[in-house]
Order: sequence, then structure tokens, then C-alpha cells
Amino acid sequence: MATSVSANGPGGTKSQQLFLLLKDAIVSGRMAPGTKIPGELKLAEEHRVSRVTVRRALEALTEEGLISRQPGVGTLVCERPVGATVMTASVSSLLPNMLKMSERSRVRLMEFGYSYPSDTIRERLKMAEDERTQRSVRVRLAEDKPFSYLTTHVPERIASNYGEADLATTPLFELLERSGVHVDHATQSISAILATKEVADALDVAVGSPLISLTRVVFDQDGQGVEYLHALYRPDRYRIEIDLNRAGTEKERYWQPVTQPPQRG
Repeated sequence: MATSVSANGPGGTKSQQLFLLLKDAIVSGRMAPGTKIPGELKLAEEHRVSRVTVRRALEALTEEGLISRQPGVGTLVCERPVGATVMTASVSSLLPNMLKMSERSRVRLMEFGYSYPSDTIRERLKMAEDERTQRSVRVRLAEDKPFSYLTTHVPERIASNYGEADLATTPLFELLERSGVHVDHATQSISAILATKEVADALDVAVGSPLISLTRVVFDQDGQGVEYLHALYRPDRYRIEIDLNRAGTEKERYWQPVTQPPQRG
């Protein structure tokens, strides 16, 4: 059955939505490197759009380095798209991965200030109603290409130990340690979300593009919240890995996440 592209869906235009559909197929691997893209006429018929719409979508895919035109062959999915460097994080070794990511990427500080957090954030951090947090928005880049949009809240009593210039040049977890925080554990949840215009502009994607959404709350040894993070990742430039072991009895076997002993430093 043909897929119809609606002009009223995420992205705002038919060409943007067709671009997202094709990009998702490429990034997810359903269209492997070397796969030949159907011609403009066939795509127009399949998705019930005009050839102009198809052409614009293909141009956008070409600009992202996802496809290329080969004379005498046609349009093919690239073997190694531009910006194909993918940051990887393992759920079983959170802190070591944070260190590696900071070493392999750089950050652009977009916002920095103090305010009263929402009730949800205040409760998760176990803060009093009259306490403020230092709120920052950062975009992390690898090879000068953005892959994550990070919004963090740190209680003022901790954040007052570092400034805007520090956060622009030093990983947050290092600043927390310098402030005397002993990170002990964290909880996190992972889902998906569509990019708003503000986030889309920062991550260089189309409005309505699917993003990985991660929320993490970090606690110290006393169980007090020290950081609330909401992170949005481009799925074509970031992935999360979970190592699993088989556990249980022969009659009741199940998969269990592999955990590694905490590493301190």
C-alpha cells in the first residue's frame, strides 16, 4: 500500500515529511548503503506527491550526504554519509562513557542562568520550594556536527562554585566533582520525541525530525539530587547500547542487563 504524505504533519511541508521518511529508512538500515533510490516519478506515485516535492526531498538528502547521484547508475544510498561518526553510550558504564564523550566532542553553550525549576524537576532533585537551579542549554558536537541538545538543572548551592566560562569549556560532571560532589548513582529513562523549531535549528535537522529523548537524574552519596538532565539526540549520530546476559532457571529464563562495578576517580 502506498504511503500518503500529509502537508499538516510534523515538518510542515510534504517535501519535509518525505525527506524524514526516506532519511529514517536510510539511518535505520532498512535502505542499506548502495541501495538504489527509486526514480522521482515512482516516488511521486508511491507517496502521492508531486515530482517537485520529491526533488526537494532528494536534494535535502543529498545535502546531508545520505544519498548521491551516480552517472549511468542512478541515485544510491551513500556508503559512508557525511557526518557518519556516531557517538555510542553504554547503559552499563555511564560515568566512563561520559568521560569518553567529552574527550571526543566539544560543547557550545547556548543559555546560562538561574531560575526556579518546575515542580517535577524540584521534586526529582529533592529540593525545597525556595531553592533555585542553575539552568543551562548546551549543544554537543562531534567533528563540528551537532548530535545532542542538553538542558541541565543543578541546585544553586552547587552551581555557585563555577561560572558560565567554566561550563563552556569543562564537562559538567568534572565541575560537580570540583564543587565537592561525590556522584553515587543515577536514574534515567529513554523515549522518543519530535524536534521543535528551536531544537531543530540547533541540531541542524528538519522540524518534526524524530529524536532520542533521555532524562537522567544524578544523586550523591546522601541520595540528594545534584543534576537533572534532559538530553535530545540525533538518532543518526548517537546510539545507546545495552549489554545483556541470560539469567534465571531453565524453566524461567530471561535477559538481564550487564552491570559493571562503579568507577571512581
